[in-house]
Amino acid sequence: QVQLVESGGRLVQAGGSLRLSCAASGRAFSTYAMGWFRQVPGKEREIVAAINWNGGSTSYADSVKGRFTVSRDNAKNTVYLQMNSLKPEDTAVYYCAADLRGVVTTTPNYWGQGTQVTVSS
Repeated sequence: QVQLVESGGRLVQAGGSLRLSCAASGRAFSTYAMGWFRQVPGKEREIVAAINWNGGSTSYADSVKGRFTVSRDNAKNTVYLQMNSLKPEDTAVYYCAADLRGVVTTTPNYWGQGTQVTVSS
């Protein structure tokens, strides 16, 4: 069983920055692919960023490319999402996810509880 706990979400002005963190339990963290998703009410959850087990491969949604950076520290069992140049349309609940299959899919094995990010205009 893997537990994921996100933190760092808050209210921020447009153009500002935030760093989300996701702390994972379990000694096999370094073998998981990790992802960040977001969801707004009435819409499907969408993937924002993903990172492979050792951080050597990352991917991003087109809407956040060049603004968001995903990283991980396997020694700390933590994955991060650095968000810069935030826009009001980035407002959402952000979820951390762990996928044991090597790549982040739309149905990861484990989800965090989510953290609210609100960007004011």
